[in-house]
Amino acid sequence: MAKGPVVFDLDAEEPSVDVSAAPPVPDVAPVQGQAMQTAVRLAARKPSVLSRWFWGLATAAVGAVVSIAAWDFVTSLVLRAPVLGWIVTGLFGALALVALLIALRELAAIGRLSRIDGLRRAADEALADEDLKKARDVTQKLINFYKGRDDTKWGRDRLNERMAEQFDASGLFELAEDELLAPLDAAASREVEAAARQVATVTALVPLALADVVTALAASLRMIRRIAEIYGGRSGFLGGWRLTRAVFVHLVATGAVAVGDDLLEPVLGGSVLSKLSRRFGEGLVNGALSARVGVAAMDVCRPLPFSDRHKPSTRAMIKRALTGLFTKT
Repeated sequence: MAKGPVVFDLDAEEPSVDVSAAPPVPDVAPVQGQAMQTAVRLAARKPSVLSRWFWGLATAAVGAVVSIAAWDFVTSLVLRAPVLGWIVTGLFGALALVALLIALRELAAIGRLSRIDGLRRAADEALADEDLKKARDVTQKLINFYKGRDDTKWGRDRLNERMAEQFDASGLFELAEDELLAPLDAAASREVEAAARQVATVTALVPLALADVVTALAASLRMIRRIAEIYGGRSGFLGGWRLTRAVFVHLVATGAVAVGDDLLEPVLGGSVLSKLSRRFGEGLVNGALSARVGVAAMDVCRPLPFSDRHKPSTRAMIKRALTGLFTKT
């Protein structure tokens, strides 16, 4: 090896690399809003015939065993200690009475939901046939349905005064939306936005396994129940579960649980799903999907179909609910 000075040629400069222009590193899996999609699938899944028979027979068997055991317990207690036995008999009788009242309330709630569904179908028929007479009949039933609610009194009075001014079914229903249903739509929209914010926050900030799924399902159930109450449904436990299944089946049927860049474009703009941290991205997507669930619930629970002018904008609702959620204003 030759020993001596070494010459380095520095004239040929290599081109510099602009690090800021490098593409972002993609996630291992794209953000999909897994919590809300899992909640939707769980609620929309229809039980099989075999499972329905199993749970029905299991409930009947357990009910029979409990009833016979309670009867034997009370009769034997009456024989041993008459006073104590009759006291326990009164307690069981009160329990049975309360259970009967709960059952009647559930039946009344299901009946009220059926009335809303009947109004919706009659309105669809009146619009399809452009039948003014049928539309006026539906509108009068709608007024009677909300009779007794102070928050709708002004709208009911205005609608009664102006019904005769309308000469087509669509115009009459738009008047009903303006005067009677618009405040209810605004209240339902606020419930949807609050639920979307809650789901987004919990998903983004709580790292516990399944916490986001449980929160998404619980928030959706509560939101759907509140929307039903706003529109006059007041669903009980069984009616609320039936209504929830109807909402989620509607979502699955319309494909509203699909995720894409356009889902959060109203909030952040552009191709956002590749720019977010994964946890915050899941939070925002779950919140946006919750808003879609809320819009579907409004569509199902509302006694009249939305006209084009009153149909809620899912994009605008997502923007109001999620803009600035994880940033300082």
